[in-house]
Parts: sequence; C-alpha cells; structure tokens
Amino acid sequence: MNLDITTWHWLALLASGACEIVGVSGFARLHRGQRASGIALLGVGFGCSLGLLSIAMRSIDMGIAYAVFTGIGTLGSTLMGMWLWGESRRPLRLAFVGLIVVAVVGLKLAS
Repeated sequence: MNLDITTWHWLALLASGACEIVGVSGFARLHRGQRASGIALLGVGFGCSLGLLSIAMRSIDMGIAYAVFTGIGTLGSTLMGMWLWGESRRPLRLAFVGLIVVAVVGLKLAS
C-alpha cells in the first residue's frame, strides 16, 4: 500500500480518536470499582491517543485535528455508554451528538 504522508497522518488521527475512547472507558471502569483495569486503560488509551494526535498534527491543522479527535472521542464514548452501560438513548441526546459530527465535518469543509 503506497499512501502519502498526509493520508498516514489522517489514519493516525482516526486511531487517536479510537484510543481516546479506550481512555474514557478507563474512567468508567474506575467509577465502577475496577481499579487496576481502569488505570491501565486510562494510561494506555490516553497515552496512545495523545501520541497519535501529535503525529497527526504534523500535516493537519491543529483546529481540525483537535475537532476530529474530540468528535470521535465524544461520539464513540457516547455510543459505548449507551451500548454497554444503558445510558440514555433519548432522541434529543442523539441529535446533539449528531450536531457534533456535523460541526466537525463543517470545519473540515471550511478549511
């Protein structure tokens, strides 16, 4: 596979968002009393997410990179909370999460 460097940076950004979700799941485990696995997920998830975000920002503007990073983390964490821990699935909540996605895409299109 012969990808240019910017494509690799976008892949790193997507992976950083996924790692952010892992880190947030560490918070959830700590809250539920699973101390060891919570701390491990926090460290690995957030450490990897910030490292990959740093790599992605070598060719992606900071504002776009951070918006995508936090958007993936917000969307993924919200969906994970609904799926795994029975958090609210109210339509208004889903609509506001959808607005985050629209805003991130809008930032990219406007850049």
